Order: sequence, then C-alpha cells, then structure tokens
Amino acid sequence: MIFLVVVSLGILALWLRAHDEPVQYTRWQGLAPAVMTNALVSANDNSLRAVAEPQQGRGQPDAQRPYGNPLRATSTVMTQGYGVGTHAPANVWGAIDLAIDSTGNGMADPQGSWNHPIYATHDGAITVTPNSHPAGNHVWIVNDAYRTGYAHLATFTVSNGQVVARGDLIGTMGSSGMSSGPHLDYQVWEKVNGAWVNRNPLDFSPFELVP
Repeated sequence: MIFLVVVSLGILALWLRAHDEPVQYTRWQGLAPAVMTNALVSANDNSLRAVAEPQQGRGQPDAQRPYGNPLRATSTVMTQGYGVGTHAPANVWGAIDLAIDSTGNGMADPQGSWNHPIYATHDGAITVTPNSHPAGNHVWIVNDAYRTGYAHLATFTVSNGQVVARGDLIGTMGSSGMSSGPHLDYQVWEKVNGAWVNRNPLDFSPFELVP
C-alpha cells in the first residue's frame, strides 16, 4: 500500500514539473505566393494550436497572370488609353498604346521608341503573325487563363509554339500595320467560362518594373 502511494506521488511530481516548463514555439513561413504567413504552434493538453500572423507586403505575382511593364523602362509613356480612339469598342479592340520618352519631356518620341525591346508579361506559348492587318507584326502569348497581344512590332525574337516566361524578350518596337509611329499596342484577355474577354491592361500594372 505504501509502495503504491510513493509511486503515485512520484508520477504526480513529474507531471507537475513538465507543465511548469515554458511553452516552446515553432515558426515557419508559408510558401503560398499571395498569402505569406507566420504561425505560432504550441502543444498544450496534447492538442495543437496555430495563430496566423499576416506578413506585410505583396507576394510574387502568379506567373500565368499578366503583370508588369512590357517595355521594362521607367521612361514608358501611354500614348492612347483603353477603349478610346482606335481601341474602341473595348470588347473588341481594347488595348493601351505604349512608347518611350527618351527626352524627359513627358511625350513619346521616335528616337527612343524605334527598336526598343519588348518583353513577355506572363508565361505562355507564342503565336507569331507577320504583316497582319491592322496589327502589323503581331505576337500572342497564351496560357489556359490569359493571353496578351503585342502589335506593330519591328522584329520578332520568338517563333510559333515557343514557350516563354515573364521577362523573356519577344521582339522590338516598330510601326508595322496601321500605325502612325513606333509604339506598342498592348492587349490583355482573360478566359471566362470558356470565352476570351478583353480586359483593361491598366488593371495589370503595365508601368510596374519587374525584376
């Protein structure tokens, strides 16, 4: 009987000592690109508790979604907006026109715009159409969710069926097709319920420089 009491008291002492120790925490950083979190995890009463702590700042954009400046230049200017002029109606011709201001006066100029490099704004497969009407030398970049159009190019640096990633060089700026001067006609389309819907490129950060 005394032996059982002693054993019981020993077990109780060990249990109390274990519960007096400070709680140990484990931190990790979530890998989801758009939702970065830290979590604090503790073991209490044989259970697991997690507390999410939102991180500041934005994650890397989805590579399938158009994002960033196709000219990759701080001197980029917009010469025609979305849904106006030759970009109307927006559901058919919606685009923005981009060019280069190499003089710093806020206006596009031919010297800075001719043959300026043009880059993919998302991942996808290439379709090249030379000498089309009215887009001149034209490139589509297409994936399952988005496609972007790049018109009036001077030269191509890609070929049909080639797979590119955001930031890859696809051509140079020109004035082919129906164009009054060197510029890039830039379109964004999204697949919605199996159909392509034109989107305003300004909603896809076309002046944001991407590393």
